[in-house]
Amino acid sequence: MKYMKRGMLAPTKAELITPFDTLINQMLNDAFPAFNKSFGEDFFVKGAYPKVNVMDKEDSVVIEAAVPGLRKEDIDLELKEDNLIIRGKSMNHSSSNLDYVRREIKRSSFQRTFSLGQNLDQNKISASCDAGILTIQIPKIVEEKKVNEPIKIAIE
Repeated sequence: MKYMKRGMLAPTKAELITPFDTLINQMLNDAFPAFNKSFGEDFFVKGAYPKVNVMDKEDSVVIEAAVPGLRKEDIDLELKEDNLIIRGKSMNHSSSNLDYVRREIKRSSFQRTFSLGQNLDQNKISASCDAGILTIQIPKIVEEKKVNEPIKIAIE
């Protein structure tokens, strides 16, 4: 933490963003309890970048992540201990001597993590990247429906 006047500590950006992400996650979890049941208790574990759309389809969950300016070679996807991790390599340009009037384009490395629940098939995840959109498809595990047809039992 950085020091402020009178010895008070000022929170860093990470210290402000993490509670904000936690608050948003809690609101989403409260608003969509069925989502937790399908995807896991803490699907949106860490990070706010890249921005994503998460779609709940009948047979899969699809994550679209905005990764403008990145090629598929610049992105790493990893599955580790039920967590899907999206990482992007640094996009820094040699602009350290420039004075920005406004800076909105993220040019640093990033990582975002999603916790996958038991209802998602981690062995069949697929991904593609086109026109700055990373699309990740995670199939749902479909339970075999038990057929309740009568069964004849022979009497001996």
